[in-house]
Amino acid sequence: MTKQEKVQFVIDTLQEYYPEIPIPLDHKDPYTLLIAVLLSAQCTDVRVNQITPLLFAKADNPFDMVKMTVEEIKEIIRPCGLSPMKSKGIYGLSKILIEKYNGEVPQSFEGLEELPAVGHKTASVVMSQAFGVPAFPVDTHIHRLMYRWNLTNGKNVQQTEKDAKRLFPRELWNDLHLQIIWYGREYSPARGWDLEKDIITKTIGRKSVLDEYYRGR
Repeated sequence: MTKQEKVQFVIDTLQEYYPEIPIPLDHKDPYTLLIAVLLSAQCTDVRVNQITPLLFAKADNPFDMVKMTVEEIKEIIRPCGLSPMKSKGIYGLSKILIEKYNGEVPQSFEGLEELPAVGHKTASVVMSQAFGVPAFPVDTHIHRLMYRWNLTNGKNVQQTEKDAKRLFPRELWNDLHLQIIWYGREYSPARGWDLEKDIITKTIGRKSVLDEYYRGR
């Protein structure tokens, strides 16, 4: 297969597996999505979806959030890990949204990435899922799969994002990044991986990855 045929195979297979794409993090607007994505750093989406209802019952907008103390926020989000940093970030960005954006979430990468505790990946998820702007947020699943599929050298997430944007059509980015995440969780996990069920890696996988898999059997 040529590189282009491999890319098309990935697109077609993911479309077949995930014609309807669920959004992993529960939210109702750009602000609640921003908070949920921030909480998901080094934490599972399942855990985040258990914690956000508790937090949003008290504050689902920046005006209510700043009425709480950093300590109160920290207590609620503790199960998500990194709670000292995340609670400061949530309080700090809520304050900035009120002061600078009338409580609204900015619809630009620059505006989002200036907020405390918001990195490029978080900004990309919000731009993509809240505002429909083409973006390709790269998480650990996408990073791992793009390497397994020999579509990137996988040196770092920045390189993987560049390669993904170069290889896949822009109009598919928002769907593809979610489809790849779901596929990675279900068929190509880091642990307990069964290559027989992972049709994409089995078909186009990097030779060294496949060799290592078979050696370990």
